[in-house]
Amino acid sequence: MIIQKSSDEIKRIRDSCLIVTEILVSLKDMIVEGINTQELDRVAETIIYSRKAQPAFKGYRGYPATICASINSQVVHGIPSTKRKLKQGDIISIDLGVYYNGFYGDAAYTYPVGKVNERTQRLLRISEESLYRGIEKASEGNRLFDISHAIQTYVEQSGYSVVKDFVGHGIGRSLHEEPQIPNYGKKGRGPRLKKGMALAIEPMVNEGTWEVEILEDGWTAVTKDGKLSSHFEHTVAITQNGPLILTKL
Repeated sequence: MIIQKSSDEIKRIRDSCLIVTEILVSLKDMIVEGINTQELDRVAETIIYSRKAQPAFKGYRGYPATICASINSQVVHGIPSTKRKLKQGDIISIDLGVYYNGFYGDAAYTYPVGKVNERTQRLLRISEESLYRGIEKASEGNRLFDISHAIQTYVEQSGYSVVKDFVGHGIGRSLHEEPQIPNYGKKGRGPRLKKGMALAIEPMVNEGTWEVEILEDGWTAVTKDGKLSSHFEHTVAITQNGPLILTKL
């Protein structure tokens, strides 16, 4: 069942999202050559607890960390580690969820480490732009798969592929609610979008094939061909005035 939220509930989701946004902005200046991903995780967790909130991912289905830190060919769910240090030219996706005052916020951003080549810059740009193409369709009266179709069309026309094994989701009192939001599909299909829906829209865009595989840790998803992957996510509320981005950086 898709849960429509009241204006007060949307505000409380927004409060959680503001903490997510604060952390993603704070981590930006830390993402430099030589830092290990465990240190990024530690800082994120410290900020969350200082805001009297809780990490949404830590302990979720056994996940061991506060952030997901996915580097280069890692698509999602990369586990932070003291052994994994960032290198010049890497890209890293930070996916973060926060639970505060009864509601969840969720967002992801893919950062370049130092200067990256033009090919990588283009992947990041197209990936982020595809998210906004999807958000543009998150309007009252549209269909859910209008979002999916807009993302897929833009990504594939740009020469990339969208991951099909992982999807966006509804969000609110639970981290993952109905509906699931694929990043591919035919427009005009799916549930009608209504005021009060809160959606975490998150395209994962691969440089090569859309296919992924899971590493032995049981969490980290990587591209099957070893090529780069990029991930962007916003939590969005559907209002009578159009989509409202609750995690806007």
